[in-house]
Amino acid sequence: MRTTVAIIGGGPAGLLLARLLHNAGIDTVTLEARDRVHVENRQRAGILEQGTVDALRSAGAGARMDREGLVHHGVELRFDGQGHRLDFPALTNGRSVMVYAQTEIVKDLIALHTEEGGPLLFEATVREVEGAATDRPIVHYTHQGKDQRLTCDYVIGCDGFHGVARRAIPESVRVTFERTYPYSWLGILADTPPVYDELIYAHSARGFALASMRTPTVSRLYLQVPNGTDPADWPDERIWDELDSRLALTDDPGWKLARGRISAKSVLPMRSSVTEPMRYGRVFLAGDAAHIVPPTGAKGLNLAASDVITLARALEHARDTGSAELLDAYSDTCLRRVWGAEHFSSTMTTALHQDPAHSPFDARLQLSRLRRLATSPHAAAELAENYTGLPISA
Repeated sequence: MRTTVAIIGGGPAGLLLARLLHNAGIDTVTLEARDRVHVENRQRAGILEQGTVDALRSAGAGARMDREGLVHHGVELRFDGQGHRLDFPALTNGRSVMVYAQTEIVKDLIALHTEEGGPLLFEATVREVEGAATDRPIVHYTHQGKDQRLTCDYVIGCDGFHGVARRAIPESVRVTFERTYPYSWLGILADTPPVYDELIYAHSARGFALASMRTPTVSRLYLQVPNGTDPADWPDERIWDELDSRLALTDDPGWKLARGRISAKSVLPMRSSVTEPMRYGRVFLAGDAAHIVPPTGAKGLNLAASDVITLARALEHARDTGSAELLDAYSDTCLRRVWGAEHFSSTMTTALHQDPAHSPFDARLQLSRLRRLATSPHAAAELAENYTGLPISA
């Protein structure tokens, strides 16, 4: 098989890139290792920056998002038993975020792609990328029990940290910067309407908690837990009691979460990772293949979207002008935004979580930082600008 762009990975990054390139008249083949049911049901992030929302709309994939997504104009920080709302539009000249689950984005993009896009092969396991430094790389994969070859002009790796595309960059060239946090998140999906209108980020002496949502009838909630925690050690009542304790308000002691059936429960380790460069020869990395952020700042999906938006522009520019200028600049362009998001995510994470190594002095510094966010328009604007999304560079 022959194509212009081979996309490895059929998650939101790979599917959005395939859609953007289809709209630009650039042919693609997308290879996804898992089956469609699995891909459409992977639970991931649900907070979309303004730029991601705009990109989905312009790609023709925003209709259901606009009907069912929940626009949020701020978040609430809770600490010392008090709530402090940050008004995003007032702090950022009108920007906001959208709550719309990654599972729904993936379903929307797959539906569009199967109607009018290029080949999208599920259960297609990529074994190797050959000739990354040549102008005709070859992707070797297995599909329906047969070994296949896909010859292309460009390979885009949207297949995650452990994917084949990342390994196509030689170890002598590839550098990875990492940080592992000394805590994890216990996340649940609950069949109960949220009793809050916007996300609540809570700092407490018992640890961090996050009250989020998927829909008006489904709550998404998280608790800070030690690394290595087994979800089975957290029965439902213990989870609800702990969430109520960490989210408690001193001026509203009756405030409680609405309890309901917990339909999913999992533990998410917290780590940061950046691989440089994000391009080697004709192989380009996007999303988790190049970088991972802790989920506190809601940047993972949005960084992946900004990568492929930047890459689609560069591929279209190369096709139209014959110039590789934007492709050559891809890694540097994306890494500037990536490191900004890493900094923001790390700052949010360390400000809100209880570090086992913290001294009482460190704890007071944490509270001082949170008080400044709650009382300084300048500090709040910095958070709001990063949360709603920095501009996506061309």
